[in-house]
Amino acid sequence: MSNTVRFANEKDISAIMELLRQVNKVHYDGRPDLFKLATKYTNDELRAILNNDKTPVFVCTDQNGRILGHGFCVLQRPENTRLLNNILTLYIDDICVDESVRGQNVGRAIYEHILTYARQKGCYNVTLNVWSCNPGAFKFYEKLGLTPYKIGMEKIL
Repeated sequence: MSNTVRFANEKDISAIMELLRQVNKVHYDGRPDLFKLATKYTNDELRAILNNDKTPVFVCTDQNGRILGHGFCVLQRPENTRLLNNILTLYIDDICVDESVRGQNVGRAIYEHILTYARQKGCYNVTLNVWSCNPGAFKFYEKLGLTPYKIGMEKIL
């Protein structure tokens, strides 16, 4: 049997929290000056996200129900529509694949599911951010056909 991508639910919280730890570690290792070793959400915050229609979360499971990866999304509209067109965007806040199954098309399955969901919702586009300290993620997203649409820059003082 193949992997399945579905909406996450409250029973998935502990597995999602483990994935959040993994993705945080990648960012912490790349930029310890910015990132702490922590999780992005508490269990209660994650529960609220899972129960909000504007913040869909998807998980990819194997045939035994083991969670292999997740995709956190946010439905967004521009705040200043005097300058920007009033389009619906699905922002991908986070895709994480368990380190034990990376390179096995789990991330691609999650991404393709997200695209299907975005089309069903009538979204104009799908966007995401990639930290420069995570070149593996940048290559992964390029391979999926994403292209940069804005670039953040910094000067450390």
